[in-house]
Amino acid sequence: MNFSDEDIYEAVKHHLPTVNEYVNSHGGDIKLLGTKNGIVYIELTGTCHGCSMSLMTTKMVVQKKLRELIHPELVVVNVDGTPENALPDEYYTKEEPEETEASHKKKEGLMDKVKKLF
Repeated sequence: MNFSDEDIYEAVKHHLPTVNEYVNSHGGDIKLLGTKNGIVYIELTGTCHGCSMSLMTTKMVVQKKLRELIHPELVVVNVDGTPENALPDEYYTKEEPEETEASHKKKEGLMDKVKKLF
């Protein structure tokens, strides 16, 4: 792949809201951690964090869609605490400004909607 880590990071950041729709519908979220050598490192959060289907979600939803939108050889890794899915010591990331309480919008997922019924 002839793209820099920064280029891949920015492309993923741009397309992440589209990819995140499915994960949000299940009460989860995707956090972009960084990129290195064509590998995108994410963290599934919310109800998707630690879910037994998180590997399938990462490969069959997130990676598949990002490959369609960005590059067919893109690899996505969910950093889940296991040694094989660890974030490398050095990677590209862009520090985002901290959200203030007033500007922070809580994303409402399926589980949040179900909880309101009870």
